[in-house]
Amino acid sequence: MAQASWKRPGSPIGKKGPRKANPKYKRRSRQPWTDKEVKQLRSLAKANTPTGVISVKMERPPGSIASKAQREGISLKPINRSPYNRRKKTAKRGRY
Repeated sequence: MAQASWKRPGSPIGKKGPRKANPKYKRRSRQPWTDKEVKQLRSLAKANTPTGVISVKMERPPGSIASKAQREGISLKPINRSPYNRRKKTAKRGRY
């Protein structure tokens, strides 16, 4: 019984970008955190850096970034931004 081409493990269908067996963000998974890395995480979080960008910069999975931030008490919420659907309208509404 032959498998369809979309079921083959090496099939490029539905994938975008280069295929890597060991992408950068997974190279450091399950590695212990150093004090220097925690300081870097703190500074990146303070600078409103998104979790995905932090994971690429630190070469760790986004889940490990989020869990370490929670354990250390570091907030990854973006600051100085309005919540969704609450942004001020800049268009002028003329009342006569």
